Amino acid sequence: MNALESASTRPYLIRALYEWCADNALTPYVAVFADDSVQVPREYVQNGEIVLNVSTDATSGLKIGNEFIEFRARFGGVPREIIVPIDRVMAIYARENGQGMAFPLQARAAAAPGVPPAPAASPLGVVEASAPEGGPDDTEPPVPAAPDARKRPALKRIK
Repeated sequence: MNALESASTRPYLIRALYEWCADNALTPYVAVFADDSVQVPREYVQNGEIVLNVSTDATSGLKIGNEFIEFRARFGGVPREIIVPIDRVMAIYARENGQGMAFPLQARAAAAPGVPPAPAASPLGVVEASAPEGGPDDTEPPVPAAPDARKRPALKRIK
């Protein structure tokens, strides 16, 4: 297998940051580009995005695989099955301090019919996404984006 055929690093980085949040008693959130390929409660999607609390307290049966993030969660007291393709994850970060990682979206996200274009994000900055007002108990608005997402990406050390 050469570099062009190798698996994406995205699912591995998502799992690593999820584990880091769990080890440090932080609440992991994922910002998701909610096009037709994701299975989420559409009433909580705002501007083509949804922010999901993926902590063990908010989910049941969480599986972060190489292709999908799958779990069950309650939204407004109603249990829902959530399925998010890994390539639709825009960011994973800790609610308490905003530390995490953002990911660039692939071309098909911008071309999805009926969905506004994805926000610009540097590969290592946190993107701005939001949950609707009065949303479910297990989501909160995310940390705002970096002041200038057009700057060249730089590594941020997470301690």
